[in-house]
Order: sequence, then C-alpha cells, then structure tokens
Amino acid sequence: MKTVAALAVLLALVPSCSSGPDLPPRELPPAGGQLDYQLGGAYQPDVPVKIVVRDRSKIIDGRRYNICYLNALQTQPGTMDGGLDWWRKNHDDLLVKKPNGEVAIDPEWAEGILDISTGDKRSRILEIQKKWIRDCKTSFYKGVEPDNLDSYTRAEGAFDLNATKEFMKSFVQYAHEQGLAVAQKNTAELGQAGKKEIGFDFAIAEDCQAHDECRSYQDAFGNDFFQIEYTDEGFRKSCADRGGRVSVIRRDRNVVPYGHDDYVYEVCPPTV
Repeated sequence: MKTVAALAVLLALVPSCSSGPDLPPRELPPAGGQLDYQLGGAYQPDVPVKIVVRDRSKIIDGRRYNICYLNALQTQPGTMDGGLDWWRKNHDDLLVKKPNGEVAIDPEWAEGILDISTGDKRSRILEIQKKWIRDCKTSFYKGVEPDNLDSYTRAEGAFDLNATKEFMKSFVQYAHEQGLAVAQKNTAELGQAGKKEIGFDFAIAEDCQAHDECRSYQDAFGNDFFQIEYTDEGFRKSCADRGGRVSVIRRDRNVVPYGHDDYVYEVCPPTV
C-alpha cells in the first residue's frame, strides 16, 4: 500500500508539459481557455478570461496564465531595445538589406526584417533575444509568443523557411531551458514540423478561418491552439466549426485596449 501511495504522489508532481531530462517543467495554457489578446495595451480582462497575451514590456495579470509577446524575426516598435532605430545603431548588419542598401521593411507594420540567413547571424540574434526571454521569465510569464515566423516571405530572398526552422529550434530550446512554453505564431505551412521538429508547445493563429488554415493547427496541436479572428464572418464560422473545443475570440485588428473607440472583443456563444 505504501508503494501505491508513493506512486500516486509522484504522478501528482509530473509537470503539465513533458520536458527533457535537463529541462525545468513548463506549464501550457489551459486548452480551450478563454483568451484575451492585449498587444495594443494592457487592461483588466473580463472575469472568464483564463489566458492573457501582452507585450514583453508589460506587467502580467497575476490571476491568469500570461503569454509574453516578442517580435522574433522583425524589429519591434515601441521598445527601447528592439525598434528599428536601435537595430540600425547597434546591429545594422543583422538587418536584411535590399540591393540598394535600404533595410527590407514589412510594408504592413513598418518593421525591419532580421537577417537569419547564416548560422552566425542566427546565433548573434538569439544572444540578443535571450535577454528578452529571460525578462519574460523574471516577469513571471509562463509562455512566450515569438511573432513573424513568416518573415521569410518579405526578406528579399535573404533566407527561407528552413532558416526560420533552424533559428526557432534554438529559440524554443532556450525558452524551454527557462521553463517557458512557446507558441507557434501563425505559419500554417510548418504543418507538423512546428510541434515535432521545432518543439512548439501550442499555437496562436490569426485569421486562420479566412485563410482556410485552422485545420493545420488543429492537426498539429489538437485543442492546444488559440484562434483570433478579425472579421465577423471568420469569427462566426469558427465558432460554428470549433467553438466549445478550441478557444476562439473576435478582436479588432489593432487589438486596442478596452475603452478605445475601435475596441472589439467577442467570444463564441455557449454551445448547446
């Protein structure tokens, strides 16, 4: 009887996400838990919200599972150590350049593209971002959301998806060493490789309904993916297809804080 009791105690201590023999335990966000995506500014979420995503510069919500957003493959406006001017001043050779010498820019968000075309550059960029990852940990975030895994499509041919995979393998490994879970952000073209090769623990997908990509995330991560739709049509269809199993929210595209005129936040109606 003592052996059985001891085994029960050991099983209770098993971490919620399996880790390698030398890695600390890490916790995944609750599957299907209500998400609030607060990249445009922090605010008090609704009571049912279980998971909050905020920029790495923001304070966590101490009553919820918090995910730390950082821009892994592009410059990040609004940060002292990650904006385009900061990279130009301190690490100009780590920015993708056009043939005319100008920095390659994401036209939608006016962000420079980080150059991960070689092993040396990937290593140097990760060394910079290791501090950001550690900051997420010391700020008591439990997960990290590295954005713009699709930057290879805007990189003027400087690097491809394979370079992205190699960089993110090292990124994820380091985050796991800090005890942080890591989200695959968008990039449905990774298929099963995001989880099985890179090591992402869960996924966060924007407008996957509009791009007919939601099935890819669910095939790879089961119900451990969180969906943000920016259109009424995509939101309604997603709720009909997956509401009640997968966490789906409707947000305004600039994810502005509560109280802003453009603020939109909806959750799927209860399923019968």
